[in-house]
Amino acid sequence: MMSPGAVSLVLFSACSVALAQKEPLAPTPKFDIKAGTPVESRPDEPHLKNVRMLTIDGENAEAYWSNDGKKLIFQRRDASMTADQIYVLDLTTGEQRQVSTGKGRTTCSYFLQGDKAIVFGSTHHHGDAPPVVKMTGHGYQWAVHQEYDIFVAKPDGSQLKQLTTAVGYDAEATVCPVTGTIVFTSVRDGDLELYTMEPDGSSVTRITNRPGYDGGAFFSHDGKRLVLRSAFPKDAAAAAEDANLLGQQIVRPSLMEICVCDRDGKNFRQLTKNGAANFAPYWLPDDRRIIFASNWKGVEQAAKGGDRKAARRFNLYLMNDDGSGLEQVTTSEEFDSFPMFSPDGKHLVWASNRYNKKEGETNLFVAEWVN
Repeated sequence: MMSPGAVSLVLFSACSVALAQKEPLAPTPKFDIKAGTPVESRPDEPHLKNVRMLTIDGENAEAYWSNDGKKLIFQRRDASMTADQIYVLDLTTGEQRQVSTGKGRTTCSYFLQGDKAIVFGSTHHHGDAPPVVKMTGHGYQWAVHQEYDIFVAKPDGSQLKQLTTAVGYDAEATVCPVTGTIVFTSVRDGDLELYTMEPDGSSVTRITNRPGYDGGAFFSHDGKRLVLRSAFPKDAAAAAEDANLLGQQIVRPSLMEICVCDRDGKNFRQLTKNGAANFAPYWLPDDRRIIFASNWKGVEQAAKGGDRKAARRFNLYLMNDDGSGLEQVTTSEEFDSFPMFSPDGKHLVWASNRYNKKEGETNLFVAEWVN
Protein backbone atom coordinates (compact mmCIF):
# COMPACT_ATOMS: atom_id res chain seq x y z
CA MET A 1 0.00 0.00 0.00
CA MET A 2 1.18 3.49 -0.78
CA SER A 3 -0.24 5.18 2.33
CA PRO A 4 2.61 4.96 5.79
CA GLY A 5 2.08 2.08 -0.55
CA ALA A 6 -1.65 -5.68 -13.60
CA VAL A 7 -3.27 -13.22 -19.92
CA SER A 8 -1.30 -15.20 -21.40
CA LEU A 9 -0.09 -16.56 -18.11
CA VAL A 10 2.16 -19.55 -17.62
CA LEU A 11 0.34 -21.32 -14.79
CA PHE A 12 2.32 -22.92 -12.07
CA SER A 13 0.46 -25.81 -10.44
CA ALA A 14 2.56 -25.73 -7.32
CA CYS A 15 0.26 -27.46 -4.86
CA SER A 16 2.13 -30.73 -5.26
CA VAL A 17 5.60 -29.22 -5.46
CA ALA A 18 7.61 -30.10 -2.38
CA LEU A 19 9.62 -27.29 -0.88
CA ALA A 20 13.21 -27.79 -1.82
CA GLN A 21 16.06 -27.58 0.62
CA LYS A 22 17.44 -24.08 0.66
CA GLU A 23 19.95 -23.53 -2.14
CA PRO A 24 22.39 -20.65 -2.55
CA LEU A 25 20.84 -17.69 -4.28
CA ALA A 26 21.16 -17.95 -8.05
CA PRO A 27 23.74 -15.53 -9.41
CA THR A 28 22.31 -12.63 -11.38
CA PRO A 29 23.89 -12.20 -14.82
CA LYS A 30 26.40 -9.38 -14.69
CA PHE A 31 24.99 -6.03 -15.77
CA ASP A 32 25.40 -2.41 -14.80
CA ILE A 33 22.55 -0.43 -13.24
CA LYS A 34 22.35 2.63 -15.47
CA ALA A 35 18.90 3.86 -14.43
CA GLY A 36 18.84 7.07 -12.42
CA THR A 37 21.79 9.11 -11.28
CA PRO A 38 24.43 8.72 -8.55
CA VAL A 39 23.81 10.61 -5.30
CA GLU A 40 25.92 11.08 -2.24
CA SER A 41 26.24 8.15 0.12
CA ARG A 42 25.96 8.99 3.80
CA PRO A 43 28.86 8.14 6.12
CA ASP A 44 26.39 7.17 8.86
CA GLU A 45 24.78 4.57 6.56
CA PRO A 46 27.70 2.14 6.13
CA HIS A 47 25.52 -0.69 4.74
CA LEU A 48 24.75 1.40 1.63
CA LYS A 49 27.31 2.40 -1.00
CA ASN A 50 27.17 3.63 -4.60
CA VAL A 51 23.65 4.95 -4.09
CA ARG A 52 21.58 5.86 -7.16
CA MET A 53 18.37 7.91 -7.25
CA LEU A 54 16.09 6.09 -9.69
CA THR A 55 13.14 8.52 -9.90
CA ILE A 56 13.15 12.30 -9.70
CA ASP A 57 9.61 13.44 -8.91
CA GLY A 58 6.17 12.41 -7.72
CA GLU A 59 5.26 9.70 -5.23
CA ASN A 60 7.05 6.42 -5.98
CA ALA A 61 6.97 3.43 -3.69
CA GLU A 62 6.90 -0.35 -3.22
CA ALA A 63 9.52 -1.15 -5.84
CA TYR A 64 10.09 -4.90 -6.12
CA TRP A 65 12.69 -6.75 -8.20
CA SER A 66 12.09 -9.02 -11.15
CA ASN A 67 13.44 -12.53 -10.69
CA ASP A 68 16.31 -11.85 -13.09
CA GLY A 69 17.25 -8.74 -11.12
CA LYS A 70 17.10 -6.42 -14.15
CA LYS A 71 13.78 -4.67 -13.59
CA LEU A 72 11.68 -3.13 -10.85
CA ILE A 73 7.90 -2.97 -10.67
CA PHE A 74 6.45 -0.19 -8.55
CA GLN A 75 3.56 2.21 -8.04
CA ARG A 76 3.79 5.86 -9.00
CA ARG A 77 1.75 9.03 -8.98
CA ASP A 78 2.79 12.46 -10.22
CA ALA A 79 1.03 15.81 -10.35
CA SER A 80 -0.75 14.91 -13.60
CA MET A 81 -2.31 11.73 -12.17
CA THR A 82 -5.37 11.23 -9.98
CA ALA A 83 -4.08 8.04 -8.33
CA ASP A 84 -1.22 5.56 -8.24
CA GLN A 85 -0.53 3.44 -11.33
CA ILE A 86 1.88 0.54 -11.84
CA TYR A 87 5.16 1.01 -13.72
CA VAL A 88 8.09 -1.19 -14.71
CA LEU A 89 11.59 0.30 -14.66
CA ASP A 90 14.37 -1.25 -16.75
CA LEU A 91 17.53 -0.91 -14.66
CA THR A 92 19.82 -1.34 -17.67
CA THR A 93 18.27 1.46 -19.76
CA GLY A 94 16.33 3.60 -17.28
CA GLU A 95 13.14 3.22 -19.35
CA GLN A 96 9.90 3.55 -17.37
CA ARG A 97 6.71 2.02 -18.73
CA GLN A 98 3.20 2.21 -17.29
CA VAL A 99 1.73 -1.31 -17.25
CA SER A 100 -1.60 -0.76 -15.45
CA THR A 101 -4.69 0.58 -17.20
CA GLY A 102 -4.39 4.21 -16.08
CA LYS A 103 -7.88 3.96 -14.59
CA GLY A 104 -9.00 3.62 -11.00
CA ARG A 105 -6.35 3.16 -8.33
CA THR A 106 -3.61 0.52 -8.11
CA THR A 107 -1.34 -0.90 -5.42
CA CYS A 108 1.14 -3.62 -4.50
CA SER A 109 2.65 -5.07 -7.70
CA TYR A 110 5.01 -8.03 -8.06
CA PHE A 111 6.64 -10.27 -10.68
CA LEU A 112 5.50 -13.89 -10.85
CA GLN A 113 7.96 -16.75 -11.21
CA GLY A 114 9.86 -16.62 -14.48
CA ASP A 115 9.06 -12.92 -15.02
CA LYS A 116 6.48 -13.85 -17.67
CA ALA A 117 3.62 -12.26 -15.71
CA ILE A 118 2.95 -9.62 -13.08
CA VAL A 119 0.36 -9.32 -10.33
CA PHE A 120 -1.11 -6.17 -8.76
CA GLY A 121 -4.17 -4.76 -7.03
CA SER A 122 -6.53 -2.44 -8.93
CA THR A 123 -9.96 -0.80 -8.76
CA HIS A 124 -10.27 0.02 -12.49
CA HIS A 125 -13.05 -2.54 -13.01
CA HIS A 126 -15.30 -0.48 -10.71
CA GLY A 127 -14.90 2.74 -12.71
CA ASP A 128 -12.42 5.09 -14.28
CA ALA A 129 -12.24 7.40 -11.26
CA PRO A 130 -10.23 6.30 -8.23
CA PRO A 131 -12.35 5.41 -5.20
CA VAL A 132 -12.29 7.87 -2.33
CA VAL A 133 -12.38 7.08 1.38
CA LYS A 134 -12.93 9.98 3.75
CA MET A 135 -10.36 9.83 6.54
CA THR A 136 -11.36 10.74 10.07
CA GLY A 137 -8.51 13.21 10.52
CA HIS A 138 -7.42 11.57 13.77
CA GLY A 139 -3.93 10.10 13.59
CA TYR A 140 -2.01 8.15 10.97
CA GLN A 141 -4.43 6.22 8.70
CA TRP A 142 -4.50 4.14 5.52
CA ALA A 143 -7.43 3.45 3.20
CA VAL A 144 -8.27 -0.18 2.37
CA HIS A 145 -10.58 0.35 -0.61
CA GLN A 146 -13.29 -2.30 -0.93
CA GLU A 147 -13.02 -2.03 -4.73
CA TYR A 148 -9.53 -3.56 -4.82
CA ASP A 149 -9.14 -6.92 -6.55
CA ILE A 150 -6.02 -8.75 -7.67
CA PHE A 151 -5.12 -9.02 -11.35
CA VAL A 152 -2.42 -10.72 -13.40
CA ALA A 153 -1.09 -9.62 -16.78
CA LYS A 154 1.88 -9.96 -19.06
CA PRO A 155 4.80 -7.73 -18.01
CA ASP A 156 3.76 -5.08 -20.54
CA GLY A 157 0.26 -4.92 -19.00
CA SER A 158 -1.48 -6.77 -21.82
CA GLN A 159 -3.86 -9.73 -21.44
CA LEU A 160 -5.14 -8.55 -18.06
CA LYS A 161 -7.03 -11.15 -16.04
CA GLN A 162 -8.88 -10.80 -12.72
CA LEU A 163 -7.96 -13.34 -10.04
CA THR A 164 -10.13 -12.36 -7.05
CA THR A 165 -13.85 -11.60 -7.01
CA ALA A 166 -14.74 -11.68 -3.31
CA VAL A 167 -16.54 -8.67 -1.88
CA GLY A 168 -14.16 -6.23 -0.20
CA TYR A 169 -10.46 -5.49 -0.16
CA ASP A 170 -8.08 -7.95 -1.90
CA ALA A 171 -4.54 -6.65 -2.40
CA GLU A 172 -0.92 -6.82 -1.14
CA ALA A 173 -0.02 -9.81 -3.31
CA THR A 174 3.54 -11.18 -3.31
CA VAL A 175 4.93 -14.43 -4.69
CA CYS A 176 6.80 -17.44 -3.31
CA PRO A 177 10.11 -17.76 -5.19
CA VAL A 178 10.08 -21.56 -4.76
CA THR A 179 6.52 -22.65 -5.58
CA GLY A 180 5.00 -19.56 -7.25
CA THR A 181 2.19 -19.43 -4.68
CA ILE A 182 0.69 -15.97 -4.10
CA VAL A 183 0.14 -14.61 -0.59
CA PHE A 184 -2.27 -11.69 -0.23
CA THR A 185 -4.39 -9.72 2.23
CA SER A 186 -8.18 -9.87 2.17
CA VAL A 187 -11.17 -8.72 4.22
CA ARG A 188 -13.45 -11.40 2.72
CA ASP A 189 -14.11 -13.00 6.10
CA GLY A 190 -14.70 -9.73 7.95
CA ASP A 191 -11.17 -8.97 9.12
CA LEU A 192 -7.87 -8.28 7.35
CA GLU A 193 -6.18 -11.66 7.18
CA LEU A 194 -3.55 -13.43 5.06
CA TYR A 195 -4.54 -15.91 2.36
CA THR A 196 -2.66 -17.89 -0.27
CA MET A 197 -3.70 -18.90 -3.78
CA GLU A 198 -2.14 -20.33 -6.90
CA PRO A 199 -1.18 -18.03 -9.80
CA ASP A 200 -4.46 -18.85 -11.58
CA GLY A 201 -6.51 -17.77 -8.54
CA SER A 202 -7.32 -21.32 -7.42
CA SER A 203 -6.85 -23.02 -4.04
CA VAL A 204 -7.56 -19.93 -1.90
CA THR A 205 -6.60 -20.76 1.68
CA ARG A 206 -6.81 -18.59 4.79
CA ILE A 207 -3.60 -18.78 6.83
CA THR A 208 -4.04 -16.25 9.69
CA ASN A 209 -6.88 -16.03 12.16
CA ARG A 210 -6.43 -13.34 14.78
CA PRO A 211 -8.15 -10.00 15.50
CA GLY A 212 -6.70 -7.04 13.65
CA TYR A 213 -4.71 -6.41 10.49
CA ASP A 214 -2.38 -9.12 9.19
CA GLY A 215 -0.83 -8.13 5.87
CA GLY A 216 2.11 -6.99 3.80
CA ALA A 217 3.60 -10.50 3.79
CA PHE A 218 6.71 -11.79 1.99
CA PHE A 219 7.95 -15.35 1.60
CA SER A 220 11.44 -16.26 2.72
CA HIS A 221 13.84 -17.20 -0.08
CA ASP A 222 13.46 -20.90 0.79
CA GLY A 223 9.66 -20.54 0.66
CA LYS A 224 9.14 -21.95 4.14
CA ARG A 225 8.17 -18.86 6.12
CA LEU A 226 6.42 -15.51 5.90
CA VAL A 227 7.28 -12.15 7.42
CA LEU A 228 4.42 -9.68 7.82
CA ARG A 229 3.01 -6.69 9.69
CA SER A 230 0.26 -7.18 12.26
CA ALA A 231 -1.89 -4.83 14.30
CA PHE A 232 -1.56 -4.99 18.07
CA PRO A 233 -4.04 -2.50 19.60
CA LYS A 234 -3.05 -1.51 23.12
CA ASP A 235 -6.40 -2.35 24.74
CA ALA A 236 -9.98 -3.46 24.07
CA ALA A 237 -11.12 0.10 23.40
CA ALA A 238 -8.45 0.54 20.72
CA ALA A 239 -9.41 -2.82 19.20
CA ALA A 240 -13.05 -1.75 19.04
CA GLU A 241 -12.06 1.52 17.39
CA ASP A 242 -9.96 -0.37 14.83
CA ALA A 243 -12.95 -2.58 14.01
CA ASN A 244 -15.13 0.50 13.58
CA LEU A 245 -12.56 2.12 11.27
CA LEU A 246 -12.31 -1.06 9.20
CA GLY A 247 -16.04 -0.75 8.58
CA GLN A 248 -15.21 2.64 7.07
CA GLN A 249 -12.39 1.08 4.96
CA ILE A 250 -9.70 2.62 7.16
CA VAL A 251 -6.86 1.10 9.16
CA ARG A 252 -4.45 2.69 11.63
CA PRO A 253 -0.88 1.50 11.08
CA SER A 254 0.41 3.36 14.13
CA LEU A 255 0.39 0.18 16.28
CA MET A 256 1.72 -2.51 13.97
CA GLU A 257 4.48 -4.96 14.76
CA ILE A 258 6.62 -7.26 12.62
CA CYS A 259 5.76 -10.96 12.89
CA VAL A 260 6.82 -14.24 11.30
CA CYS A 261 5.01 -17.51 10.71
CA ASP A 262 5.28 -20.66 8.67
CA ARG A 263 3.88 -20.54 5.12
CA ASP A 264 0.67 -22.15 6.39
CA GLY A 265 0.29 -19.65 9.24
CA LYS A 266 1.55 -21.92 12.01
CA ASN A 267 4.19 -20.87 14.55
CA PHE A 268 3.03 -17.24 14.47
CA ARG A 269 5.45 -15.06 16.48
CA GLN A 270 5.65 -11.34 17.21
CA LEU A 271 9.17 -9.95 16.79
CA THR A 272 9.00 -6.19 17.44
CA LYS A 273 7.33 -4.89 20.58
CA ASN A 274 7.91 -1.15 20.43
CA GLY A 275 4.32 0.09 20.10
CA ALA A 276 5.06 2.03 16.92
CA ALA A 277 4.35 1.76 13.19
CA ASN A 278 6.49 -1.12 11.94
CA PHE A 279 5.91 -2.31 8.38
CA ALA A 280 7.45 -3.25 5.00
CA PRO A 281 9.54 -6.19 6.29
CA TYR A 282 11.70 -8.24 3.95
CA TRP A 283 14.08 -11.15 4.44
CA LEU A 284 17.81 -10.79 4.02
CA PRO A 285 19.35 -13.39 1.69
CA ASP A 286 20.30 -15.61 4.64
CA ASP A 287 16.62 -15.91 5.71
CA ARG A 288 17.79 -15.37 9.28
CA ARG A 289 17.57 -11.59 9.37
CA ILE A 290 14.85 -9.12 8.45
CA ILE A 291 14.96 -5.52 7.26
CA PHE A 292 11.94 -3.31 7.97
CA ALA A 293 10.73 0.27 8.36
CA SER A 294 9.76 1.81 11.67
CA ASN A 295 9.12 5.17 13.32
CA TRP A 296 9.79 3.91 16.85
CA LYS A 297 12.64 6.35 17.54
CA GLY A 298 10.50 9.27 16.42
CA VAL A 299 7.61 8.04 18.56
CA GLU A 300 9.91 7.87 21.58
CA GLN A 301 11.19 11.37 20.87
CA ALA A 302 7.66 12.78 20.55
CA ALA A 303 6.58 11.02 23.77
CA LYS A 304 9.44 12.68 25.68
CA GLY A 305 8.19 16.12 24.74
CA GLY A 306 10.13 16.52 21.53
CA ASP A 307 8.86 17.56 18.13
CA ARG A 308 5.49 15.88 17.51
CA LYS A 309 6.42 15.65 13.83
CA ALA A 310 9.22 13.27 14.82
CA ALA A 311 6.69 10.42 14.79
CA ARG A 312 6.50 10.83 11.00
CA ARG A 313 10.17 9.89 10.65
CA PHE A 314 10.65 6.34 9.37
CA ASN A 315 13.99 4.61 9.03
CA LEU A 316 15.16 1.16 8.00
CA TYR A 317 16.30 -1.34 10.63
CA LEU A 318 17.78 -4.83 10.72
CA MET A 319 17.00 -7.54 13.23
CA ASN A 320 17.39 -11.28 13.61
CA ASP A 321 14.39 -13.51 12.96
CA ASP A 322 13.80 -13.80 16.71
CA GLY A 323 13.64 -10.00 17.16
CA SER A 324 17.15 -9.66 18.61
CA GLY A 325 20.13 -7.75 17.23
CA LEU A 326 18.33 -4.54 16.25
CA GLU A 327 20.49 -2.27 14.07
CA GLN A 328 19.60 1.00 12.36
CA VAL A 329 20.36 1.10 8.61
CA THR A 330 19.21 4.55 7.41
CA THR A 331 19.32 7.90 9.16
CA SER A 332 17.06 10.16 7.09
CA GLU A 333 15.14 12.75 9.08
CA GLU A 334 11.99 12.10 7.03
CA PHE A 335 10.94 8.79 5.46
CA ASP A 336 12.71 5.59 4.41
CA SER A 337 10.67 2.45 3.73
CA PHE A 338 9.78 -0.43 1.38
CA PRO A 339 13.20 -2.13 1.30
CA MET A 340 13.81 -5.18 -0.88
CA PHE A 341 17.01 -7.05 -1.71
CA SER A 342 17.89 -7.98 -5.28
CA PRO A 343 17.67 -11.71 -6.09
CA ASP A 344 21.44 -12.07 -5.72
CA GLY A 345 21.45 -10.11 -2.46
CA LYS A 346 23.95 -7.53 -3.75
CA HIS A 347 21.64 -4.51 -3.95
CA LEU A 348 18.91 -2.94 -1.85
CA VAL A 349 16.10 -0.83 -3.28
CA TRP A 350 13.95 1.40 -1.08
CA ALA A 351 11.76 4.52 -1.14
CA SER A 352 12.77 7.75 0.53
CA ASN A 353 12.00 11.45 0.86
CA ARG A 354 15.71 12.31 0.75
CA TYR A 355 16.96 14.74 -1.92
CA ASN A 356 13.42 15.79 -2.83
CA LYS A 357 12.76 18.74 -5.09
CA LYS A 358 9.33 19.26 -3.51
CA GLU A 359 7.99 18.50 -0.04
CA GLY A 360 6.02 15.28 0.08
CA GLU A 361 7.71 13.62 -2.89
CA THR A 362 8.93 10.05 -2.44
CA ASN A 363 11.54 8.60 -4.77
CA LEU A 364 13.20 5.25 -5.35
CA PHE A 365 16.84 4.57 -4.51
CA VAL A 366 19.14 1.62 -5.04
CA ALA A 367 22.47 0.91 -3.37
CA GLU A 368 25.09 -1.78 -3.20
CA TRP A 369 24.64 -3.64 0.08
CA VAL A 370 27.63 -3.85 2.43
CA ASN A 371 27.07 -6.77 4.79
